[in-house]
Amino acid sequence: MKEINVSGQKRTDLGKKASKAIRKEGLVPCNIYGEAKADGKPVAMAFTATMSELRKIVYTPHIYVINLDIDGEHHTAILKELQFHPVTDALLHVDFLEVNDQKPITIGIPVKLVGLAQGVRDGGRMNLSIRKINVKAPYQQIPEHLDVDVTALKIGKSIKVGELSYEGLELTTGKDVVVCSIKMTRNAAAAAAAASDDSEAAE
Repeated sequence: MKEINVSGQKRTDLGKKASKAIRKEGLVPCNIYGEAKADGKPVAMAFTATMSELRKIVYTPHIYVINLDIDGEHHTAILKELQFHPVTDALLHVDFLEVNDQKPITIGIPVKLVGLAQGVRDGGRMNLSIRKINVKAPYQQIPEHLDVDVTALKIGKSIKVGELSYEGLELTTGKDVVVCSIKMTRNAAAAAAAASDDSEAAE
């Protein structure tokens, strides 16, 4: 995965009222969850970051390993969850998950279709059913995207998660989940019917 740097400042004033005041200042409340736990639940460290710092990791199709600098403390993390305002779509809150060299993480990786499918050459339409597949692996082994070769895919056929495999990665999305498929179009159906009529006429 690509790496990116983000800086933030610790916050001690918590709660909804404090968070609202922070947003008025143009800052976004954030949490980073690490190894520390209390009563079996992960303990979060609260901090804030500017929208300009967060924009580069939020509004992008890419996934990043994030080098967080929080008041001089360094943390390696990935995005865990984003919260947006239901009406304005403004970014309200960001959760990060701290990662290390030993512990595998589970994260959604973008799917990249590779090749021109036989079904598309025959007039069908490619349908991408899921944009990401969840994988589990140490963060250093996680790629920026998962290539799915669709060259041999024909009209009416699909590729499921269970048919895919990648070295060093455990796929945690259900095996029966369809990644992509080729749908019959009207033009393709008409061409097939015409071909069938021509064949019958020749006989």
